[in-house]
Amino acid sequence: MITITGTVGSSGKYLVTGMPVNATANAVLKIAFQNNTAGTNLALCAGTDADFAAGHAAMQLSDSGGPGFQFLTIIDVQKIQGKIVYVLRAVGTANASFTINIE
Repeated sequence: MITITGTVGSSGKYLVTGMPVNATANAVLKIAFQNNTAGTNLALCAGTDADFAAGHAAMQLSDSGGPGFQFLTIIDVQKIQGKIVYVLRAVGTANASFTINIE
């Protein structure tokens, strides 16, 4: 398992993967996503570089609730093949911290 933490700042977006997903085998990812900041809502997304640059949620993998809520996504890695993973702020304007656990 890997844990990623970050903060969505004034841009309203945060890049999680530095390059597109390159899956060579079938596998299932279990992703737990949590927003840690009250008054904000975040979305975990997958898409192209252009989607990220535009702040567009091409494929929404998970949404967030308030602090303390974790949402589970179970997805075949082939569904996000060739896409980058990123977080977008959907509600609020404050910097919003988050935690992602991937197994």
